[in-house]
Amino acid sequence: MDFALIPPASGTFLFIPAWIIYTLIPVVGITLFIYIIVMRLKPMVLAQPDMPMADILANVPARIIQVIKVWLLQWRHPRYMLAGVIHILLFAGFLILGLRSTELMFVGIKTGFSLPGMDGTLGAIYNVIRSYAATWVLVVALMAMYRRLVTKPARYAVPAKYGKPHTAEAVFVLGMICTLVLMEGLFEGSLVAAQEQQGMHAHFLAPFTLAWFFQHILAFANKDTLQFFHSASYFLHDITFFTFLCFLPMGKHFHVITSLFNVFLMRVRRGNIKPVKYGITGEELDNLKSFGVKNLEDFTWRHILHFYSCVDCGRCSDNCPANAVGRPLSPRFISIKGRNLLFATHPLHGERKIEKQPLIGSTYEEDEIWSCTTCGACEQECPVGIEYIDKIVDLRRGMVDEGMVPQSLQKPLSAIGKRGNPWGKMEKKRSEWTKAIEGDVPVKVLEGDKADVLFFVDSITSFDDRMQKIGQATATLLHRAGVDFGILGKDEKDSGHEVRRFGEEMLFQSLREHNTEMIKETGATKIVTADPHALNALKNDYEDLPPVEHISQFLAREVRKGALQFKANGDGQKVYTFHDPCYLGRHNAVYEDPRAVLDAIPGLKRVDMLRCKDRSFCCGGGGLMLFYEPEEEQRMGVLRVKMAAEAGANVIVTACPFCLVNMEDAIKVAGMEGKMEAIDLAELAAQHLE
Repeated sequence: MDFALIPPASGTFLFIPAWIIYTLIPVVGITLFIYIIVMRLKPMVLAQPDMPMADILANVPARIIQVIKVWLLQWRHPRYMLAGVIHILLFAGFLILGLRSTELMFVGIKTGFSLPGMDGTLGAIYNVIRSYAATWVLVVALMAMYRRLVTKPARYAVPAKYGKPHTAEAVFVLGMICTLVLMEGLFEGSLVAAQEQQGMHAHFLAPFTLAWFFQHILAFANKDTLQFFHSASYFLHDITFFTFLCFLPMGKHFHVITSLFNVFLMRVRRGNIKPVKYGITGEELDNLKSFGVKNLEDFTWRHILHFYSCVDCGRCSDNCPANAVGRPLSPRFISIKGRNLLFATHPLHGERKIEKQPLIGSTYEEDEIWSCTTCGACEQECPVGIEYIDKIVDLRRGMVDEGMVPQSLQKPLSAIGKRGNPWGKMEKKRSEWTKAIEGDVPVKVLEGDKADVLFFVDSITSFDDRMQKIGQATATLLHRAGVDFGILGKDEKDSGHEVRRFGEEMLFQSLREHNTEMIKETGATKIVTADPHALNALKNDYEDLPPVEHISQFLAREVRKGALQFKANGDGQKVYTFHDPCYLGRHNAVYEDPRAVLDAIPGLKRVDMLRCKDRSFCCGGGGLMLFYEPEEEQRMGVLRVKMAAEAGANVIVTACPFCLVNMEDAIKVAGMEGKMEAIDLAELAAQHLE
């Protein structure tokens, strides 16, 4: 066969056949890559257990759907449109060019090599597609480089206390990507230029692709020049490819390899918290010598995978309400600091580069970990499915086990242990709120009595004077819908939702055991609550209970059935906006039902805030966050109230007692009394009953 230029496999290097060199390059590159991967897997092998294989296999269909949606289709990336489109095009280009890169590796070993099926029509179609893919990859890589070097989005910044920015690493990788596609284009373009000069049948080059441009640029170059570019471009492509491959596991670009596995293993249900230790039952917790995460080795293997998979895109921190108000927490650096510690503890060669020491006080700070509201915004935004809440809770468990509990939380936690509520009020006062209900609304206290539906009230609605109105409105709505319902009264204890998330696992176990027994004794076939935190606890933390729903879900269903009807809203000056509570929305995906209830009220004007539904902004944290005194520049609730005003609303509707506390307080702090008001959905619905 005649060749316009000497193929890579037929050339020589200093009298050494080139195919030998081009065989050694991938052998050395792949061997080094395997060694690096093995060393990176070492800490995962030494880590604590995570999800058992049975749980993983039980949800394979859902996991495959997540891989297709989150990893393959890059579903979350367009939430930041420009950066998202750039990444999607880079990712798509990588997938398309993978075959070509594999083929090129063997071209240097065997002259005329092509992958099976690539010689015919299919190959011709693929060549056109991958040529355009290489071209757009160069364009978007240069755009990404410009963003890193010139525009510098704030979310990419690295505060001095966290080390140096990762701009150099990002630009280096983008440079290698540019080199790969340019060299591939030059390799092909120089060959076609030589073929046309010699009157040979030339390969078709898609117009306006890199290879097409190079072919035109080199159209009048002599054969020696074309041969130089042809050989040099192949050599540079080969060297760059394996340098790129081995560089990926060295930093944040490890996600190129790990993200597929991370997305496959991401949670398929939300709202729940990992057990203290997988494989240990609640009854066996007393036998554990240590709780939670205190040292690097206490993380699970999946947590290590999270650290490796962090893209360092900053989306988590950009959406973190704690970070927005200046608390000492940035979820991004939970992962980055964890990864840096892993690399220092398990270097690729030699001894560990850092002394073993507790995580708190060295890698992470106490206030940093206590600042999290577990709202889930970080997890919702992460394009590769990294989970933070479980790690935060595990670190809190470790601190609680060491007695490192903030002073402001010690009293409410102690009160919950003694009295079942954070205020330490008498158990018999749990049902006193029922005495102030307007109208004839009987509320059964299920002390030996039975009811079809249990209204689980929880602590704040039972004891806080203002929040009791939510309980009263909920009871009124249940009664008007003809529901046979009752409450536990003094037999109810705090759901323990925040107790568990603040690391007091043994106290939570006690609360869950007590409440489960009391609930089962009522014979109720359904549970309704007006508190999303109670909803989440009963639904996702408890076991073997009747179905649980939020009052907004109940109301939406009754409205659709026609069992409840509302009178017209008489105040045309009021514009309402619904604030999505974190544990109703993000953690339990209840977004439309509350809005359906609002829209069922004739004449009510409703607008959505810019940050709504799964992008809602936390009010400041429910449960024990009411007692925690964080270091912050301003309150989350104040930011949220301003968002409502910017949307054109003057009434914020919540569906959570903790949100209502924070919103009403924020309105005062923001100086917006008389301009903005807050009300719970149950209260608003009860006011408009016909």
